[in-house]
Amino acid sequence: MEKLALYGGTPVRETPIYYGRHFIDEEDCKAVQGVLLSDFLTTGPKISELEQKLCELTGAKYAVAIANGTAALHAACFVAGIKQGDEVITTPLTFAASANCVLYCGGMPVFADIDDETYTLSPASLRECVTSWTKAVIAVDFAGQAAQVDEIRQICHEQGLVFIEDGAHSLGTKFNGRPVGSLADMTTFSFHPVKTVTGGEGGAVLTSDEELYKKLKLFRTHGITRNLDEMDPRNGMSREPEGSWYYEQIGLGYNYRMTDIQAALIRSQLDKLDRFAARRKAIVERYREALAEMPEIILPREIPQSDTVWHLYVIQLNLERLMCSRRVFFDAMAAENVVPNVHYIPLYFMPYYQKLGYEKGLCPKAEHVYERILSIPLYYSMTDDDVDSVIRALDKVVSYFRV
Repeated sequence: MEKLALYGGTPVRETPIYYGRHFIDEEDCKAVQGVLLSDFLTTGPKISELEQKLCELTGAKYAVAIANGTAALHAACFVAGIKQGDEVITTPLTFAASANCVLYCGGMPVFADIDDETYTLSPASLRECVTSWTKAVIAVDFAGQAAQVDEIRQICHEQGLVFIEDGAHSLGTKFNGRPVGSLADMTTFSFHPVKTVTGGEGGAVLTSDEELYKKLKLFRTHGITRNLDEMDPRNGMSREPEGSWYYEQIGLGYNYRMTDIQAALIRSQLDKLDRFAARRKAIVERYREALAEMPEIILPREIPQSDTVWHLYVIQLNLERLMCSRRVFFDAMAAENVVPNVHYIPLYFMPYYQKLGYEKGLCPKAEHVYERILSIPLYYSMTDDDVDSVIRALDKVVSYFRV
């Protein structure tokens, strides 16, 4: 048996490959340079160009570009009216922002369990968590796969809940032929560097509700408006402002504006979305073919409704067939210069949430899955040799620790 690099063997590759990486080309650089040489570095024309493109891609009527994905979630919760005493149901198997945004508004997150094969929010568990205090649901499109949107939307409709789709992972994904971004009351996106499309940072909220759209725009910019129709008539300025400089703060908002630098980069990247999506799907298909006959590895199930643009590829270790822990397996892969990650630690495991009174045991399926999952490398610029390196490393480590 070949000796693992962890124990002094030769790794499958000389240089490390990580779970995610951004891709920037010459066109992206030109787009950013054009802004740097223009009259607007922020709050300029690139913002509306990006918003229009997002609407074209998703079918949503309105898009609001915003500072980052977390700010997008905060904005969505705020305009949904989340306040002290309200509950919002979400999944624990996600990044902290999916629940923190509820706390920002004074509400309390309630964690529903996951489907243990897709790792997305379980509609059955969601239904069990609804109470008279529930105001909204934040369903996370885990790893790029759409949540079970039809069932979740039906529950929200029956209970009078606002449906927020956290699409940070799923730009380009379609559910029953409809793009993510047009499926929920509001959908949030992230453009962090490991996402399919990046702006360095950046986010967006999409909706087809005009009233939500107006509130989102105000929230993004300090609650300030230059729109005469939105100004307070008690100031006497609603029809005849003092001059072109005049504006009013009519609510309390944040400085969550996106720069034109970010918007130009994201807009350029969106022109490559089809290419990005196709390559990610091809890599996932190669993984599926290579790992299908390896019972030590459990692959995620893709629901037939979701035409998924995979942001992550999360495998699960069948520890009953391996003579090692997840930690040992992780370290062995890293020693082969194939560096995985874990997405995610259940949110209520975090010390901050423990202090708020959340306890382990809330979501048994999510906790079971967490103990076994690994995110293996997946990004657009991976070469076929890179993909083969990942497969060889998995085969080598599995073979070494196979029962």
